[in-house]
Amino acid sequence: MYGDGTRCVHGGETEPAAGESFMPGPVFAAPYHLGGSDRLGDTDFYGRGGNPTWRALETAVGDLDGGTCLLLPSGMAAIGTLLRAVLHAGDVLVLPTDGYYATREFVRNELAELHLRVREVPTAGPFPDDVFDDARLVLLETPSNPGLDVCDIAALAERAHAAGALLAVDNTTATPLGQRPLELGADAVVASDTKALCGHSDLLLGHVSVRDEELARRLGRVRTLSGAIPAPFETWLAHRSMATLDLRLARQAENAAVLAEALSGHADVTGVRWPGMPSDPAHEVASRQMRRWGGVLRFELRDAEAVERFVNRSHLVSGATSFGGVHSTVDRRAQWGDPVPEGFVRFSAGCEDPADLVADVLAALRR
Repeated sequence: MYGDGTRCVHGGETEPAAGESFMPGPVFAAPYHLGGSDRLGDTDFYGRGGNPTWRALETAVGDLDGGTCLLLPSGMAAIGTLLRAVLHAGDVLVLPTDGYYATREFVRNELAELHLRVREVPTAGPFPDDVFDDARLVLLETPSNPGLDVCDIAALAERAHAAGALLAVDNTTATPLGQRPLELGADAVVASDTKALCGHSDLLLGHVSVRDEELARRLGRVRTLSGAIPAPFETWLAHRSMATLDLRLARQAENAAVLAEALSGHADVTGVRWPGMPSDPAHEVASRQMRRWGGVLRFELRDAEAVERFVNRSHLVSGATSFGGVHSTVDRRAQWGDPVPEGFVRFSAGCEDPADLVADVLAALRR
């Protein structure tokens, strides 16, 4: 098997031919030529049902995940498509209490008509003995967003399967290079590719990858009938961006490491967490299941005003509610309703020079 960088650069390519571009351009089509036959087979016939540009990126991402990939127009579209494809009225759904807040909002509000029985458990546990009883789906998020806690995917997948449940993992924070939940026993992996895979803060995209082909077909039907389809140009741009994912993730992880070290002893900073630090509570479990570290860390300043001053004084760090891009950003998560202190910061380390970024962050705190 090729290494991460090679797979990112060459993923989804077709057999090269003289005179052709390295990567085909986006295919723009609503209807396709039917060719005078009523037997469609696997050919494209309408843009809501299929597009060659989707399939190229799905092949590339599916290779990284180790499964069959289905693209969606955003991370929440990916979550929603998975939940609607799997859940039925009255089902038991297990969710993290500390995962992405919009997932819980979607379940409570948009799926209210299903009258789901929802059980919420912190990512770090404990997971009670009976928490998976009668469950239809267990959705994990590890490392969690925004707290960066970690759970043991393999152990929880074994327990979920023993109870007859499917297990899915939101892999957005880890990225498909950092962690492969399908290889650890998960039935599905979901991610917001808006973050690291696209990586330039200019696209919305998401995906679900699964091991079971029947589940893949069911997800495809939900996507087609709901119309939750990605645009071909954005898909093409994402495929273009994926070529540098390996390089970007390496620099982001390097920056996160030096920032975590610099901030851990700072008088005005508390609660520094990054799973790559040997001293982090999540490190032992994370090091067993993660292939490499990411660029997201967290810490706390005194209050909301301290965070605002920090951002205003920095020359390299911007306030933004996303992560995984080439620019370093901070997001004060309490403003979005996460149950965290007012000064809690999710820091997304970008691709700036490490020395410049550390100097800027420390100067912004000092000023």
